[in-house]
Amino acid sequence: MTDRLDGSYDVVVIGGGAAGLSGALTLARVRRSVVVLDSGAPRNAPAEGVHGLLAREGIRPAELLERGRAEVRGYGGRVVTGEVAAANRDDDGFTVTLADGRTLRARRLLVATGLVDELPDVPGLRERWGRDVLHCPYCHGWEVRDRAIGVLASGPFSVHQALLFRQLSADVTYFQHTMALTAEQAEQLAAREIRVVDGEVASLEVVEDRLVGVRLGDGTLVRREALAVSSRMVARAGFLAALGLRPAAHPAGVGEHVPSDATGRTDVPGVWVAGNVTDPAAQVGAAAAAGVVVAAQINADLVAEETRRAVAAHRAPFSARSEAALCEQVVGDRRHGL
Repeated sequence: MTDRLDGSYDVVVIGGGAAGLSGALTLARVRRSVVVLDSGAPRNAPAEGVHGLLAREGIRPAELLERGRAEVRGYGGRVVTGEVAAANRDDDGFTVTLADGRTLRARRLLVATGLVDELPDVPGLRERWGRDVLHCPYCHGWEVRDRAIGVLASGPFSVHQALLFRQLSADVTYFQHTMALTAEQAEQLAAREIRVVDGEVASLEVVEDRLVGVRLGDGTLVRREALAVSSRMVARAGFLAALGLRPAAHPAGVGEHVPSDATGRTDVPGVWVAGNVTDPAAQVGAAAAAGVVVAAQINADLVAEETRRAVAAHRAPFSARSEAALCEQVVGDRRHGL
């Protein structure tokens, strides 16, 4: 039943993560017809648990999404597995086409497709991502506290990342890799007793499914138990191209996002965004909150549209009656020779 699609919905939510499900739940609770389309490839799938989420600390990502889907369905919303191939404007809304050929209509779109992490080209990095190769001290830092942590220079905030992880461990090593330090950055790392290693990183050393070190190009092995990496984050939004909505460079230099205003409204009327697709830094809790905020804005926009139509319909009968009364008056005047 959950895989059945009706022809038209008030809102189609594209992306079934924290932002999309929270948005759908909010819309369903105000009696909007809503469907969530989800490809089933959450960004945090490799992670052992979700952290920093009040009252759900450490919950498995899959369990969190399972609970969210059940809550949306409990209020009459639909959750359908499927990958969106394209979204196009039609007369008074949008047509959404799935990769398998199914289509549906929407009055509004809420895009919450998240992002893709583009990692440095270091052998072994992708396989450890979300486990002992990580990026966020708030998401994973507690789990690697007091351990030997490495930070791979891979983005504009790598030094800042090293300083954050220094809060969690006295044993932090910064791998310059292919990025040079400024004098100010070198001084900051030295002041915090963060060791700096020159030379390009060649690979990771893994023993019995555990990271044990970082191998440099000259063969040197630097023992480490965890490695922090800054990914290049790119919004999953290729299907919006037909609407003229494309990812743009993020002002912080961390990748690409879909720009929006504070309410999640994009430059394309009727299209809103929430979560990592527009805010790469948002953790699960922030993404979920954004979904609620954007859903309320979408509902308000629909209410305004429906009210305009209702007012126009309300005025129409009075206009018709006035015209009929005028005709009767003209006929009466003619009868009386006026």
